[in-house]
Amino acid sequence: MKTFKRRTTLALLGAMAAATWAGHAAAQTVTLRLHQMLPPQAAIPANALVPWAEKVEKDSGGRIKVQLFHAMQLGGAPPALFDQAKDGVVDLTWTVLGYTPGRFPKTEVFELPFMSGSAEASSRAIQEYVEKFAPEEFREVKLIAVHTHGPGLFHTRNPVTGLESLRGMKVRGGSRIINNMLTKLGATPVGMPVPAVSEGLSRGTIDGTTIPWEVVPALKVHELVKNHTTFAGEKGLYTQTFAFSMNRASYDRLPPDLKAVIDKNSGIETAAMFGRVMDEGDKVGRGLAVAAGNNIVALDAAETQRWRRTAATVEADWIEEVGKRGIDGKQLAAEARALIAKHSR
Repeated sequence: MKTFKRRTTLALLGAMAAATWAGHAAAQTVTLRLHQMLPPQAAIPANALVPWAEKVEKDSGGRIKVQLFHAMQLGGAPPALFDQAKDGVVDLTWTVLGYTPGRFPKTEVFELPFMSGSAEASSRAIQEYVEKFAPEEFREVKLIAVHTHGPGLFHTRNPVTGLESLRGMKVRGGSRIINNMLTKLGATPVGMPVPAVSEGLSRGTIDGTTIPWEVVPALKVHELVKNHTTFAGEKGLYTQTFAFSMNRASYDRLPPDLKAVIDKNSGIETAAMFGRVMDEGDKVGRGLAVAAGNNIVALDAAETQRWRRTAATVEADWIEEVGKRGIDGKQLAAEARALIAKHSR
């Protein structure tokens, strides 16, 4: 009888302890530190990262707090951001994948010349593409979303009115694919993260930059240069790829219900939201250039086709390079274009 009572008491104590632990787990609050490179007023921090953080806090009933650290406040340079998430220096980072050349070879396909247009459509496409064809490139983190910006273009001191006028210009590029493209087009590429563009233009170390309209306001590019060159058709000269990543251990430590909150705010709809912010930011940036009376050069279809033919060799180079790593670049380029077309309908 005593043994039965003892077992019953132990069982009750165990059940109470489990209930107490579950209660603590259910009540657990966590603070996640999010680090990124741009000033807080830029489109993505202001209109994507902050709303994402607010939604996560709301969906978690206030149990997940997100602290945002802008403009590399926690140290390091932009190329280190992906590893800061991977290594647990911080919990979350948003960064440009092209800042770590060759590390994401399959995902690079979206950077190829004239691959994409609308940021929302391309962001849906790249998220689906990564999930299907390149999940191993992000296995070291909990991937929240990947996305692209809108059509890339030139912002220059002197107008770019055709291929010949670009030759010899020192132009900032944001990735190895873009720098190769600039070389093929006759420019002198200068690799630098986007936060360094304003200083580069001010000091004259670059004659122009490749960025989408969306970045123009935060960097005051419309004040630093007076010429902007766009291309005929829906596709931009190039795009860049971005990753919003979470430290794997930070995610794994969360109780199941808080993991579900992160999962709910990850994936294709989150990618699309970031893309929409980019598209809206493009309208704002272009509007500032127009209001400033800047010269917006719109290359016609025939001239754009010349650029397409010249830039096409960049894709051939990429296919050859990734082929040496056992990757079928031609097939992946076809898959990327199919997904962009699917999400552009």
